[in-house]
Amino acid sequence: MRDVLKAYVGADIFDGHTRHTHSALLINGGRVVDIVPVSEVPDEYTITKLEGGLLTAGFVDLQVNGGGGAMLNTVPTLDSVRTICDAHLQFGTTSLLPTLITGTKEQTDAAISAVKAAIAAGVGGVIGLHLEGPHLSIARKGAHDPALIRAMEDGDCRQLCKLAAELPSLLLTVAPESVTEAQITELADAGATVSLGHTDADYKTARAAASAGATCVTHLFNAMSQLGNRAPGVVGATLDTETLYAGLIADGIHVDPAVIRIAIRAKQGIGRLFLVTDSMAPLGTDMNEFTLDGRKILRRDGRLTLPNGTLAGADLDMISAVRFMVNEIGLDVDEALRMASLYPAQLLNRDQDIGCLLSGARADFIHLDEQMRIQNVWRGGVDSANT
Repeated sequence: MRDVLKAYVGADIFDGHTRHTHSALLINGGRVVDIVPVSEVPDEYTITKLEGGLLTAGFVDLQVNGGGGAMLNTVPTLDSVRTICDAHLQFGTTSLLPTLITGTKEQTDAAISAVKAAIAAGVGGVIGLHLEGPHLSIARKGAHDPALIRAMEDGDCRQLCKLAAELPSLLLTVAPESVTEAQITELADAGATVSLGHTDADYKTARAAASAGATCVTHLFNAMSQLGNRAPGVVGATLDTETLYAGLIADGIHVDPAVIRIAIRAKQGIGRLFLVTDSMAPLGTDMNEFTLDGRKILRRDGRLTLPNGTLAGADLDMISAVRFMVNEIGLDVDEALRMASLYPAQLLNRDQDIGCLLSGARADFIHLDEQMRIQNVWRGGVDSANT
């Protein structure tokens, strides 16, 4: 029994809502039991003493195209999903959605099969699937292949509704130009999380999509209509709609720091801004270039771009995004951590299970030192240094 009953002491503990000092994190196998004063640790628990710092929930990344040299688009297999999850683990991400960028039907079917197989095999870290396209706007295509972008048909909608019932979480990035409000409602009612992205929709159309059931916006400010004085666009709708969450790529490249600070002050309501990496295959490697559906992607000075300079995902890990929010944006540490864990879990309605250290949640947690450097990561109660 002592092999599974563990108490971690010596560090402050942030449960996703509150900080605890002079406390112990109690773990039973792969789940959190409780956070109690150190003096109240039961005798049957094995104590692990940490040297200061902070214990916090593992990060939840809802937009992960690749990592460790693997891309879901390029090789959509169970092994690729495992490689991606393991590559992100060292950076504190214990839960993620492998993300398929607009692809062919064959790529999409293979990616769906790969994620289902990974979940069935118990691959650590995978919590569902993010399909970013193909139902987008060519006007805001970014690095997506315009030849594959198309409107959603009834058959597509039926397949995605079925898929939503089969996966723990399904996130769909769509453009209102390529889906109907009725389709958004049908998808949301089926359990999918519908996100607006790669869209040139105006404010009114984006608000109508939110009313129809969309609850998120993909990589805010990027590949969407901007905030203007007479045309608020999707950006304005996001900040002005209380129910909309929005992912944010916090690398100082995709969005200027001043714009991030303004957005944080402007965003109100239950919908929150949260961090995503939008990472590609090079994460955790020394790769300088790779291919995405036959197109060369270059890695230079913290950027990933097509040869013409178009941004193609991000060269970013989650702990770096958290530090950026603290050091460059001036955000409170606890709030930056919530943006990387609790808020994306809340979007998926999974904040009792992941993204927090509440009783019953998964034992996914990180030990950070005073400089917010990762000292260790546990996924499902297992020390990543021992895996």
